[in-house]
Amino acid sequence: MATQLLFIGTTELMLIAGIALLLFGGKKLPEMMRGMGRGISEFKKGAREATEPFEEVKNGIEEAKKDIDEVVKG
Repeated sequence: MATQLLFIGTTELMLIAGIALLLFGGKKLPEMMRGMGRGISEFKKGAREATEPFEEVKNGIEEAKKDIDEVVKG
């Protein structure tokens, strides 16, 4: 159900844009979109920084597994 919200058609997008334009006006809308873009960018940056330690651990485990496999084979 939640994934259906991501599939917005062109008509729906135009309707949302028109309503936003009427509500906020032509001068305020670009400023709001810019702020939203910055917020999304910061969120992605934070998410990436939060996953980096886990990626490092994962890479360390994979390297250790390769080393163990080489010792067992060799």
